[in-house]
Order: sequence, then C-alpha cells, then structure tokens
Amino acid sequence: MSQYMLIMRGTDESNAALMANLDEMMATSRQYIEDLFKAGVFVAAEGLDDPAQSVVVDFSGEAPVVTDGPYGETKELFGGYFMVDVASKEEAIEWARRVPAAPGSKIEVRRVLGGDETPQGDE
Repeated sequence: MSQYMLIMRGTDESNAALMANLDEMMATSRQYIEDLFKAGVFVAAEGLDDPAQSVVVDFSGEAPVVTDGPYGETKELFGGYFMVDVASKEEAIEWARRVPAAPGSKIEVRRVLGGDETPQGDE
C-alpha cells in the first residue's frame, strides 16, 4: 500500500463557487470522507483558511522576507488535501475523481514518500 495526497487546487472563481454552496459542499465532503473510511483507505483530510489570511516567506534574497499573502500572481490556490492509503496510483486517481470539488478546481494526485525513500532525479 502507498499513501497518496489528493491536493485540492482552486482559483478565485472556483473558491467563490464553493463558498456560495458551502453547506452543500460540506455535506458532500463529509459523505466522501465516510466513503473513504468505509473503504479502509482514509488517512487524513484538512482544509485551509482563506489565502488572504496567509503570509509568504520569500527566500529569493539573502535573508527571508515575510509579506502578507497570498502569492502575487496566484492562478491556483492550495485549498487542502485528502490523504489516502491505496494499492496503486490508479486507485488514488479513482478516489480523486470522486472528490466533491467546485467547477473549475483541480485535484493533484501525488505519492507521499515513505521515511526510507528519497526522491529520484531524472537520470
């Protein structure tokens, strides 16, 4: 089994659509999490606060610079994640297809490395 993070990415427009239907989205999200539990693949799930409440630590210069967030040229915002423990990438993708998401948003599927793994470069 491998763990995969289903990363929720939204735009200003998709986030506005989500907020307009927040009660419905919360209900479908709770059902989705229940389905993950029943399937025995749920590891974790978290949502993030409004990006306007964030700060950005920029390491472009000699010393880190902290500014109010979000990033200046934001086209997609990281809104939260679901973590699943599944047998394959294909199974993670199938769960990602079922995420209750607002129109215009995206789900990025990425495997979480185990403690004994290191990222492999392009060789």
